[in-house]
Amino acid sequence: MDISRKKPSYPLTPALREYLRDYDRDVALPVAYADLRRFSNSFPLLDRTGKDTLWQTVYFEGPEMQELSRGLTEVYAQLKTAGDMSFTQHLVADRIDYCEFGNSRPFRVRIVNRFNDNYDYFYVKQADASRLYGLELEHLLSPNSINFLVSGDTLIEEHIVGIPGDDFINRHMSQPHLNQVRIAKEFVKFNERCFVRLLGDMRAYNYVIAVTPDFEDEQYRVRAIDFDQQSYEGRRSMYLPRAFKDNAPVVDMCAKLLKPETVRQYQTEERALMAGRARAERHRLKALLDVMREHDLAPLEKVEQLKAELNRYHHTEAFAACDSMGDLVRQNLWLTLGPSARPAAG
Repeated sequence: MDISRKKPSYPLTPALREYLRDYDRDVALPVAYADLRRFSNSFPLLDRTGKDTLWQTVYFEGPEMQELSRGLTEVYAQLKTAGDMSFTQHLVADRIDYCEFGNSRPFRVRIVNRFNDNYDYFYVKQADASRLYGLELEHLLSPNSINFLVSGDTLIEEHIVGIPGDDFINRHMSQPHLNQVRIAKEFVKFNERCFVRLLGDMRAYNYVIAVTPDFEDEQYRVRAIDFDQQSYEGRRSMYLPRAFKDNAPVVDMCAKLLKPETVRQYQTEERALMAGRARAERHRLKALLDVMREHDLAPLEKVEQLKAELNRYHHTEAFAACDSMGDLVRQNLWLTLGPSARPAAG
């Protein structure tokens, strides 16, 4: 499938920054993305089996690392405890990893609690408007709360826990205890969420499977972790995880285990849940979409192509008046979730 691997980074507009300030996403932070780019050395980070993870562990000169560690623990406090710095004295940033791949070229910071050696991660990335809209739509319309902060051109994201989709497909799908029907159900619902809010490029390594033990079995949830391709591509199929070749084993499992009427049931369930979230967050969702509609987030030819493909899919001309990707997202939400999910007009 032809994916725009080199999607340009779209700058934040004043209106988007105002939205982020209104909802406590925009804060002053002591460390910027550019500060982490000043590392002096690096070496490949290997996984437990010795395989290259495509991440590099980076190093800084002694005094600079100490200063960075203090700043990064403060960033972590802003992200996790709303800026309560009383806990930072026993926290330390003991490792920083860097990935050259992907549009955001992220740094991953490991924060360790020196009292018990427990650790957590967060990410430092270049702020890109497409990704910010994707994160906010995920927060508002999915079952997953998303915690992130923006400071200037720096984006801070919390770590999303789960088994990477490609690893799950390769190593876990054949395990005898796996409840395949539940996995199939969750993939159908995930596919629906992505299409309704037009989140693209959900290849297997761009989502994770969160596994929760239940009293008799396991529960699963498929969670997106990459939001760079929020409403950027022109082809409708780009917003369907089931259309990507590396998801084929899961798609085949869905076809084997789920009857068409069951698939439609799960799709309807997910749309009903999304409509309820849209109603509950109608004022915030309207504010976000109003900003997004005025933001140039894709080349005009992609907007025109997606407009035509969505019109054909929905058997309508409702998308003909859309001028931007934000317009298309709003119209797709309205058509798929129903009139009760519509934000107030304006």
